Amino acid sequence: MSSAANTAPPPTAVVQPPPSPSIPWVPLAWFFTLLVVCYAPVLRQLIHQWSNDDDMGHGFFVPVIAVYIAWLNREKLLASGWHTNYWGLALVIFAGVQVFVATFAAELFTQRTAFVEAVIGAVLFLGGTAAVRILAFPLVLLFFMVPIPAVIYSRITFPLQIFASQVAEFLLNLMGYAVLREGNVLELASQKLSVVDACSGIRSLLSLTFLSLVYAYFFDTRAWMRAVLFVAVIPIAIAANAGRVTLTGILSEINPEYSRGMFHEASGWVIFMIALSLLVGFHQLLNRILKPATHATN
Repeated sequence: MSSAANTAPPPTAVVQPPPSPSIPWVPLAWFFTLLVVCYAPVLRQLIHQWSNDDDMGHGFFVPVIAVYIAWLNREKLLASGWHTNYWGLALVIFAGVQVFVATFAAELFTQRTAFVEAVIGAVLFLGGTAAVRILAFPLVLLFFMVPIPAVIYSRITFPLQIFASQVAEFLLNLMGYAVLREGNVLELASQKLSVVDACSGIRSLLSLTFLSLVYAYFFDTRAWMRAVLFVAVIPIAIAANAGRVTLTGILSEINPEYSRGMFHEASGWVIFMIALSLLVGFHQLLNRILKPATHATN
């Protein structure tokens, strides 16, 4: 019998597939739990303002939507791989120093933005720059849950009050209603209407800006279109609020009770939904205008 028949074939090496990347859920959960515990006093005051300040009613939705968008990107996070980046830990420490100093200075805005900075730092520390790039939009979105500083708020609201009063005066006179304006006060035949801070339009502007970003993220992938919708919110919100003041003036001439209480609040919601519809309609109109142009170039 030949020796070749007794020779066994050489063993083949078994190539093991590389382990599939995974997100370190346990360290993430521990890290973010510690952040929430450390920033509990800041978050408690923030939630209290969301509950009592109508301008910040959208604050409750910001973290929910941000987490949902992050969850939608989980496949990208898995594919990118997670690598520790100690610059993130440095950012978390910097945010801790910031909130410490801001607490002594009684400066709420920097206290609250420190928490957002700490969240970004935690993502960078645990997931690396790839995770931050993937989660850039929901991380930036978190800043919308922080109220703007009072100094900036007052500088924005007063010009908006005056503008809404001027537009309402013009439209009411155009429709045959006698009105005299003194600053932000409209004097009608039946009563005086004051365009206060709540009627300045800042509430609609803040909420619509947040919603415009979320809407553009889900319904349009073009970066330039998202920027256009973001900018379009400003004139839409200002015009809608001026319309609300005008509508309040008309309703107060019909019945003074319509300018206050439940009717006034209801008109605010109606105008807000109209403004949101105008934003969506503006987006659809742009798509209709640009669609023929795209086909022509192709």
